[in-house]
Amino acid sequence: MRITKTRAIRLGGLVVGGGAPVMVQSMTNTDTRDVDATLAQIERLAARGCEAVRLAVPDEAAAGALRAIRAGTPLPLIADIHFDYRLAVAALEAGVEGLRINPGNIGPSEHVDKVVDAAKAHKAVIRIGVNSGSLEKPLLKQYGGSCPEALVQSALGHVRLLERRGFYDTKISLKSSSVLDTIASYRLLHETCDYPLHIGVTEAGGLLRGTVKSSVGLGILLHEGIGDTLRVSLTADPAEEVTVAWEILRALGLRSRGPEIISCPTCGRTEIDLFALARAVEERLAQSTADIKVAVMGCVVNGPGEAREADLGLAGGRDKGIIFRKGEVIRSVKGQEALLAAFMEELQTLLNEKGQPA
Repeated sequence: MRITKTRAIRLGGLVVGGGAPVMVQSMTNTDTRDVDATLAQIERLAARGCEAVRLAVPDEAAAGALRAIRAGTPLPLIADIHFDYRLAVAALEAGVEGLRINPGNIGPSEHVDKVVDAAKAHKAVIRIGVNSGSLEKPLLKQYGGSCPEALVQSALGHVRLLERRGFYDTKISLKSSSVLDTIASYRLLHETCDYPLHIGVTEAGGLLRGTVKSSVGLGILLHEGIGDTLRVSLTADPAEEVTVAWEILRALGLRSRGPEIISCPTCGRTEIDLFALARAVEERLAQSTADIKVAVMGCVVNGPGEAREADLGLAGGRDKGIIFRKGEVIRSVKGQEALLAAFMEELQTLLNEKGQPA
């Protein structure tokens, strides 16, 4: 059970914080001015389970495209704004549900006033996003460089700018490319304030390295009850970010979406092409949202026992393979192709039983 002390806020129709389920976010990498391409990518992200999307808004043309994008998707949208308060106001007027800004970076006090007034009028959330690479010079001088204490002080300084204007629908992120600094920063902030926290490891890297760094950093924080929304930042297709985020939540027992596929790593006893079988099963279930556990095992001796919790599984040997449900053998099949075909039949039966025929 997650222990949380964060306050609850609303991002569109979704609750963030206050013990609500951890929300999965991503960010488009299309040109926001290209409405069709951006909506197509948002649709792909939604199909993977993305629940809120951030978009870069670098200029007036991008801000001008937001109204059409807002009309084209049910997902809450978060406009990523740097420096120009007018873009923030325009994004809110276009209907986005959230902003990602640093109030101290958008100009004089009257500019902050206008952004806050617009956010209040449109019932929008503001995320204060502090990054280790863009800390204020006085803080870098005070702390001798980027460190968890400097990140937290920067965030709290921006928070105070909003609080002085009576704005509290805020969430905060502290991002560093260092996993250890990220963990320490969020721990410190979690002890300091009760605002909802958006967690992530920035500049994490490509699919493999980024997945490892994000899984370690975010997994530790989430296990400690820290984090209300998350994004896995990868130098990869944004849809992969969403898939990895859901697998992190599944591994921690926090949330699950779609099938869980377990498979053995293979060993000298493996007598079938387990890689091909596992790949075929993964491809078959790629678009499924059924909450089932499926096992692909390489040993008929140990497979059913090791995967007895699976709703459906297969285990293959040289001469024959078996198909089992909850550890009980239901079919014995000769030949790998026949085994896969029989397994797909049983898988379809299971999906029908779960009301997920696709």
